[in-house]
Amino acid sequence: MEFKKLKFVGDLPDLIISGKKNTTWRVEDDKNLCVGDKILFLRSENLTQFAVGLLTCVVEKTFGELTESDWDGHEKFLSDCEMYKTYSRYYSKDINCDSKLKIIKFRILEFM
Repeated sequence: MEFKKLKFVGDLPDLIISGKKNTTWRVEDDKNLCVGDKILFLRSENLTQFAVGLLTCVVEKTFGELTESDWDGHEKFLSDCEMYKTYSRYYSKDINCDSKLKIIKFRILEFM
């Protein structure tokens, strides 16, 4: 079975390993991520695998439509401006309240 892969930058893998992060947001989904997909979790810096997860919920909306429950299990930002700057940097394009994203909730099956 071919696993889909998700990369995580900086301290995000540590947040996942500690159980504080079980949600990720993706602006460009070139993998067609769906509920039930098994995912290899990689550290962006060196592409080392640190976990295998299962996608439990995938919802598409805009940043402007985010609700409190979309933030559950996701790292917080000091402001919307900081959030847009962070995602603009991740994707090398302008991200704003009208930009579409996928809210992806997962559970870890095993750590590596």
